[in-house]
Amino acid sequence: MSAPIISLESLAKTTSSGQLLTSAKSGGCASSSCGLSSRPTHMDSATWEKIKDHPCFSEEAHHYFARMHVAVAPACNIQCNYCNRKYDCSNESRPGVVSEKLTPDQALRKVIAVANELPQLSVLGIAGPGDACYDWEKTRATFERVAREIPDIKLCISTNGLALPEHVDQLAELNISHVTITINMVDPAVGEKIYPWIFYRHRRYTGMDAAKILHERQMLGLEMLSERGILTKINSVMIPGVNDQHLIEVNKWVKERGAFLHNVMPLISDPAHGTCFGLTGQRGPNALELKALQDRLEGGAKLMRHCRQCRADAVGLLGTDRGQEFTLDHIPPELGYNSGKRRAYREVVARILDDHLAAKNQAMTTLASMSTRGSLQVAVATKGGGRINEHFGHAKEFQVYEASLTGIKFVGHRKIEPYCRGGWGEEGTLGGIIAALEGIDVVLCAKIGNCPKKQLMEAGIRATEAFGYDYIEAAISALYAAEHGIDPSQATA
Repeated sequence: MSAPIISLESLAKTTSSGQLLTSAKSGGCASSSCGLSSRPTHMDSATWEKIKDHPCFSEEAHHYFARMHVAVAPACNIQCNYCNRKYDCSNESRPGVVSEKLTPDQALRKVIAVANELPQLSVLGIAGPGDACYDWEKTRATFERVAREIPDIKLCISTNGLALPEHVDQLAELNISHVTITINMVDPAVGEKIYPWIFYRHRRYTGMDAAKILHERQMLGLEMLSERGILTKINSVMIPGVNDQHLIEVNKWVKERGAFLHNVMPLISDPAHGTCFGLTGQRGPNALELKALQDRLEGGAKLMRHCRQCRADAVGLLGTDRGQEFTLDHIPPELGYNSGKRRAYREVVARILDDHLAAKNQAMTTLASMSTRGSLQVAVATKGGGRINEHFGHAKEFQVYEASLTGIKFVGHRKIEPYCRGGWGEEGTLGGIIAALEGIDVVLCAKIGNCPKKQLMEAGIRATEAFGYDYIEAAISALYAAEHGIDPSQATA
């Protein structure tokens, strides 16, 4: 029997761990290990334990689990042409951006406050706003404090890799299980177009010399992490005309050196940010260009397609940043950690994940049994939990899936301004949403009004609420079958 629909949003707001445990046990599961049945058959148990609740390293986990970044490492040892850490807007999501910098003690207070309030929290990361390895003492002190108070939280860092090799042994000693390295090139001739300078061993290097040193240090750090069994994700910024074609070579290099994931992200380029690329008019790729490159990389290092290019102080599920709720002025000076709510949430999610997996497997079986051809591009409005559970007018992004006879795969997301604006500006906003949905065949959402539905149809995009609150893969499978005149219930007969 399928598990009843449980709103993860309502679970997160539940104040009693006892209520959460009741929900968990009502499905016949009172053990946090029951979710292990969701492990992919090709993955060993040790790796699965590391990624099953890490929203950045697992596409499935990002529907259920949250991360938070603490901005304790402001110092940086390189300059990137796409970065300006002095610019901040609390309403934007962009790497390197923060609203307030923290000391290690302040960071501990913030992590405890978030863990008590947000049961989805599973990962603490340090992603700057500078470089976590270069500003090492603050990074180390923060992780030591948090690990003592919340020993079950996963720890990870993001780094440019220049100072990484000298800290790999310490990372292992601190039980930091996940590391992200930003690698934009493996050819220094490409690198000197991206990095004006680096600061290495008390000296500033520029041009080809800087790019060569950075490349060598990045490769060494990646190899050292792989040797120690620390999972690595490689972030690469796609810069049209600079490294877009070169990223095919980057993918080969990092796969050979043991990278677990490769995340190709679009360049964010806006003159208002004050970056070199923004001020010189270097454009970023559009959604179709990004997808085309990612598709070319299939078969190489495994791709991450669900990245949201988070702020260095992000809090919450990917795509839903609650960081402004947890600034220091909102946090009591003294507070203790209560593990009950997070533990109970995990037990609820373990049961839901098994049900979701069963629905997903059935959807894949249905598609595999068909003899039709062609693909379907589907945009989904979701709040999380793997379901179609967001109103069209409230969506801030759409998750994009591609359905074909080979299966249903997540291929990216499209950020938008919400359509519902209190009666002001909806028409202008809808135009932007339609532009963002270029290449999409169908939009699935929990609810949609007649006016936007009609205008989407006029733009060649169908929208339906017929699958509201269904699991995403089950809905797409049924939709794909219906598109080809097949009764889904008969597809596997």
